[in-house]
Amino acid sequence: MPSYEVTTTSKASPQTVFAVLADGAGWSRWAGPMVLRSWWEREGTPAPGGVGAIRRLGLERVGSREEIVAYDPPHHLAYTVLKGLPVRDYRADVRIEPDGAGSRIVWGGTFTPKVPGTAPVLRLFLRTTIGSFSRRLADYAERSQRAGPAGS
Repeated sequence: MPSYEVTTTSKASPQTVFAVLADGAGWSRWAGPMVLRSWWEREGTPAPGGVGAIRRLGLERVGSREEIVAYDPPHHLAYTVLKGLPVRDYRADVRIEPDGAGSRIVWGGTFTPKVPGTAPVLRLFLRTTIGSFSRRLADYAERSQRAGPAGS
């Protein structure tokens, strides 16, 4: 099964990084131009973004629809893509580990292309896109931590 993995570090604590990542409705504040809107279609356990939650990213008709399948703050969040990519069986795991005073973010995923032979292109697209998300997550978490609760 094709896979990818990106690693990023942040000066923010694992708790802050996880809080930003797990706020599915807040992705549009930090994820960049591919995520113009973000919202919860369905809340999970615990609410709002725990297991079973469905987050929507992008625009209504051309965005992605993702279900949270693992929620273990502040260490691990996993999701599957229900709609929005030309893949089947997509699962991404984001692991957040302490790294000195900050965090190490390891974001990896596996998938099956819907179109045979497209795995290398999809892997490159996902590594690039998720790499950008990971760096933006790290930076936004740092800014949020510096600003404190009122600035998040």
